[in-house]
Amino acid sequence: MKLVLLGAAGSGKGTLAKSIVKDFNIPQLSTGDLLREVAKSGSDLGKEVGQYQQKGVLVPDEVTFKVLKERLAKDDCKNGFILDGYPRTLNQAKLLETIVDIDAVISIELEFDEIVKRLVSRRNCPNCGEIDNTEHEGYTGNCRKCKTPLFQRDDDKPEAIKTRLEVYKQNITPLINFYGDKVFKISSANSPSETYKPVKLFLERLQNE
Repeated sequence: MKLVLLGAAGSGKGTLAKSIVKDFNIPQLSTGDLLREVAKSGSDLGKEVGQYQQKGVLVPDEVTFKVLKERLAKDDCKNGFILDGYPRTLNQAKLLETIVDIDAVISIELEFDEIVKRLVSRRNCPNCGEIDNTEHEGYTGNCRKCKTPLFQRDDDKPEAIKTRLEVYKQNITPLINFYGDKVFKISSANSPSETYKPVKLFLERLQNE
């Protein structure tokens, strides 16, 4: 299954993706992670990506697409994958369409007020990348995995969140329209397990078609 996972930051994309990976044995591909990995590789493409990252500017669509195309060509993607965070724009969706036919798009829906609440209380581990939340039971301020003190990212602060959500709102409608009847919408207002149940059923049906 070749899947795209859409959803604003804080909507629960990462958690949902982990459940899909576990049950359907396909890799989760985050373009942010891919770009960081390629930049460290020392390859010509990695050097190109690194130039943009060092300047603190967004990596152009065409360059991000090259990185993604290389990753999709690897053996573990032959039976499918989940694209987490890509495409973000209509232009990216059109580029993606030139190399792969997406089977389904899972769009995670959540009220923006709830997203802001989640993101403001989100904390990240600078060591292993684990994410926690000040509202979660047992929160101590240290990473549950490696015990490193957690921190709040600048883009998880109220003004930055508002900007991110406005950009997402502008881009999501054209994407939903582009993918049409391939889109499966699900609310993430409930617990992660309740959110995942209908998604799992949908993917099982898709797999058996």
